[in-house]
Amino acid sequence: MPVDTTLLSLPLAKGPGDKMHWAGLHGAARALAIAEAASQHQGLSLVITTDTSASDSLEQELRFFSPTLPVLSFPDWETLPYDRFSPHQDIISQRLRTLFQLPQVTQGILVVPMTTLLHRLPPRSFLGGSVLMLELGQRLDIERMRLDLDSAGYRCVDTVYEHGDYAVRGALLDLFPMGSKLPYRIDLFDDEIETLRTFDPESQRSIDKVERIHLLPAKEFPLDKSALTGFRARFRERFEVDHRRCPLYQDLSEGLVPPGIEYYLPLFFEELSTLFDYLPDSTRLFTLPGIEGSAEHFWTDVRNRHAEQGVDPTRPLLPPGELFLPVEECFARIKSFARTICHQEQLSDSSQSKDLGCLPVPELPIDNKLDNPLQALQQFLQAHSGRTLFVAETAGRREALIELLARIDQRPQQVDSWLDFVTSDHPLALTIAPLDQGLLTQSPAVALIAESQLFGQRVMQRRRRGKATDMGDAIIRNLTELREGAPVVHIDHGVGRYLGLTNLTVEDQETEFLVLAYAEEAKLYVPVANLHLIARYSGSEDESAPLHRLGSEQWQKAKRKAAEKVRDVAAELLDVYARRAARAGFSFSAPERDYQSFADDFPFEETADQEAAIDAVLQDMTNPQPMDRLICGDVGFGKTEVAMRAAFLAVHGGKQVAVLVPTTLLAQQHYNSFKDRFANWPVKVEVMSRFKSAKEVKAAVGELADGKVDIMIGTHKLLQEDVKFQDLGLVIIDEEHRFGVRQKEQLKTLRSEVDVLTLTATPIPRTLNMSFSGMRDLSIIATPPARRLSVKTFVMTQQKPVLKEAILRELLRGGQVYFLHNEVQTIEKCAADLAELIPEARIGVSHGQMPERALEQVMRDFYHRRFNILVTTTIIETGIDVPSANTIIIERADKFGLAQLHQLRGRVGRSHHQAYAYLLTPDGKKVTRDAEKRLEALAAAQDLGAGFTLATHDLEIRGAGELLGDGQSGQIQAVGFTLYMEMLERAVKAIKQGKQPELDQPLGGGTDINLRLAALIPDDYLPDVHARLILYKRIANANDDESLRDLQVEMIDRFGLLPEQVKTLFRVTALKLRCEPLGITKVDVGAEHGRIEFGAQTEIDPMVLVRMIQDNPQRYRLEGATMFRFNAPMAGVELRLNTVEALIDRLAQAPQDTPAKGKGKRP
Repeated sequence: MPVDTTLLSLPLAKGPGDKMHWAGLHGAARALAIAEAASQHQGLSLVITTDTSASDSLEQELRFFSPTLPVLSFPDWETLPYDRFSPHQDIISQRLRTLFQLPQVTQGILVVPMTTLLHRLPPRSFLGGSVLMLELGQRLDIERMRLDLDSAGYRCVDTVYEHGDYAVRGALLDLFPMGSKLPYRIDLFDDEIETLRTFDPESQRSIDKVERIHLLPAKEFPLDKSALTGFRARFRERFEVDHRRCPLYQDLSEGLVPPGIEYYLPLFFEELSTLFDYLPDSTRLFTLPGIEGSAEHFWTDVRNRHAEQGVDPTRPLLPPGELFLPVEECFARIKSFARTICHQEQLSDSSQSKDLGCLPVPELPIDNKLDNPLQALQQFLQAHSGRTLFVAETAGRREALIELLARIDQRPQQVDSWLDFVTSDHPLALTIAPLDQGLLTQSPAVALIAESQLFGQRVMQRRRRGKATDMGDAIIRNLTELREGAPVVHIDHGVGRYLGLTNLTVEDQETEFLVLAYAEEAKLYVPVANLHLIARYSGSEDESAPLHRLGSEQWQKAKRKAAEKVRDVAAELLDVYARRAARAGFSFSAPERDYQSFADDFPFEETADQEAAIDAVLQDMTNPQPMDRLICGDVGFGKTEVAMRAAFLAVHGGKQVAVLVPTTLLAQQHYNSFKDRFANWPVKVEVMSRFKSAKEVKAAVGELADGKVDIMIGTHKLLQEDVKFQDLGLVIIDEEHRFGVRQKEQLKTLRSEVDVLTLTATPIPRTLNMSFSGMRDLSIIATPPARRLSVKTFVMTQQKPVLKEAILRELLRGGQVYFLHNEVQTIEKCAADLAELIPEARIGVSHGQMPERALEQVMRDFYHRRFNILVTTTIIETGIDVPSANTIIIERADKFGLAQLHQLRGRVGRSHHQAYAYLLTPDGKKVTRDAEKRLEALAAAQDLGAGFTLATHDLEIRGAGELLGDGQSGQIQAVGFTLYMEMLERAVKAIKQGKQPELDQPLGGGTDINLRLAALIPDDYLPDVHARLILYKRIANANDDESLRDLQVEMIDRFGLLPEQVKTLFRVTALKLRCEPLGITKVDVGAEHGRIEFGAQTEIDPMVLVRMIQDNPQRYRLEGATMFRFNAPMAGVELRLNTVEALIDRLAQAPQDTPAKGKGKRP
């Protein structure tokens, strides 16, 4: 490189054992110094930091300053020493990948936290010997491969989602190798690899082709026969315990991998290595000051944990020295390298230390209260003689920054990277990078200004794009939760129990059937083609669901009663609709350039669902009818941003906005976030809350009535009589489930006039009911932000050791804990007990009866990590987001409702660390049946975005209340929730078209088609019953040819080419879609004859039929008024399908006006 790109003159440690101190490295200067030293050094540079968070931020900075060097990371397990959990798969994947690459690194940087360095690792021979290569054209025996994968620790699953999963389907092998970014799909032709493709684990669709893949083992220890034998022998030799009573030993003998096995690593190998053994010879060390302290602290923890955990005779522990490097030994190894210590503070120069002349980074906050908000920045730029580089976090932020700088006449040049900036000579430049801090050097004078210096700490997330959640899939994935014995409803036969899928041969054709059991041991076989006639029964407890008798009147009566009820409800609904439609609301003008630049200020990338929700809201607001939309998204999935965009549009259109929130704390938080978000706009945001004095509130109310306030945020005080708006255009209701019925009624009066936007994570059943039945529009945001792990949820009785371990697990990885104790009287005592249990914790207390200022202070202190346990009441349910709080402990969890528990659990897991929720029930007390059910539902719905599924569970636990009030849930219980909703939808449609809803046939069952052909998904093509059921249901529910085609493409991609039976299934479904609008109720075709039955209302022109019969009486004839018979040779599958398709085409035509060919006798 001819151009010198270094800024600092760096004295380096000469040889092994030599030590050098660099001083005065403020802000990002430390990373710059390390990056420049590493790029001049032929070999690996190892950087040791004090803890995980320091290594994360340092790693990002190093990637920015040395884009050409590989920066490797070796993450910490993030479990406690001797933990009963295993580290997350993705962490193991990253670690193995780094260990595999390390010995071959010629030049690069590795960042490691001190505590991670102290862990002993598997020997180098282990990784060297167990890496598999797969490439195109290679021969592969699938059975051998399965055994190899099992012994390398991979898990056999149905669908591959995360590292270490594999799935075999016929000639397809899906595999997510450790250390790889994406999973691979391997397609075999006979026993030869034909294609290797990557695919997306979210949608399971292929992405692109690759030539070869590396397979690393799935664990940091071997699981083949000889290794397990060795493990068992060493286990028996080491521990004087009855190994038959050790679950860990028993699990491994049976080939299971027990969680927490990582802390028995020495039993798998003769001897272990350390990270030092993996380093190439020419390694140079850089350390941060304070690593000695973290090492000592870690060892104290390890010894304590060993003493505490070592009491369980069924789980003997190895001594700490075998698992971790003693501090002395570790520092002895460190001393053998040339190393440099990077200090922030100044040191006096000597032969051992050198001040690199970097200055402390200035804070240059933008203060919107001043006439010139950028005053601090302007003064700094005038005083700074050298060059300046601004760093924005995303493209949207970059645009915002360019506009800001233009206000003080500064127009920076855009550069692509740090190297571009150093090699160019622009006095002012701008680039995009995720830096948290800037730097300032003296000679040459260069300033790097990060966004955080200007805007204070902003929250950043890098998000991945996904496709929007399909509503059809999101609403209770209807059949996914079918367990054997679960109640299901069949439209014609009533409620039965599901027994599974089975194949039967009927009329020489094999078809797959669902088996349902009814009363008196009767069984009903439903062909999969008729899956749309079946829904999961929800409406009350599974046990209390009715079980009908086949062929009895009971079901018909229940169905008819429900249909009558539905008709009345539908009429009422439509009345509400009509009132809303008749009252023209205000139609906002479509968003323009201002809106665009407001949207660009959003610091995150919108997820696909969020995008869809925003579009829907804007669409609603520009329509003349008043908007009434419910946005349902899990905690932290970005609902607030949707509300902000709506608010912007309303204010821009000259209307006022009211934001209603349930608690004072939340009002304050929304006030702050709205204020930030609207900082660059002439918008006045006010808040009415207990934090304001009466005088301030009064002044605000006055300004509101005069139209001087644009956005008013407050609790239900906003609904009081004396609060008047001058021109209200939009009401945003946050956390709707927290408002009482009275307040909701007050809101309802607003509903028919202004636009209403409701946000909630767990919609209360009634709201959910209304949006399901189409009274309100519903948007679901179900895509989690990138890299969110779901919250691990445990339900257990309250015991001190459990508590202690849960809290320590969080504190030792530098996190914070919420401890929920919902009684203000005893909350101080609870905090004192915790302090006694865990003396090292710093504990704070918050509850709703504290003075406001004190409460706000406590919350702020917790946010800034001034203490690490917050003992609190449910006031945090709608609280401030604390990203480093990743454990929540809820006492007396049996006393909370589902929505509340879910809401509370959503307080944690807001960063990419594994979060834990412990729901504690009192020791020795009986929990009510419903409470038990709720806790089970919560523990089961651990996925991200579970709020919605939970609300539908709640509907079932409580029974779905009648939508519009009095006629309680009897009808719904009789026919089941899903069916009830479908009937309602039909009735509403019918009344809208001005027809009477049919009471006897409230749900058209569609056309019944029987072509006597095999139309099914064979189990050798797709062995997983669940997946088959869901696909059958998706095929049966497809609305048009387009969606059928999409399904075909997806199936070919996921499971291989379609067998004939599946192709037939698709063609029969397409036929059904064609027959329904024509009013054909049945098509029954054999090898030579066929008949078609028409419904009472049919769209087919009788003249067409007459014409066909006249043309060819041997072939066609009518029987009675509704049956049309035809004969034709149709022996082959293809022939039969083509004949029927052609016939339906012909029936659908309008008659031609040609004179009939008669015998010509009559004139």
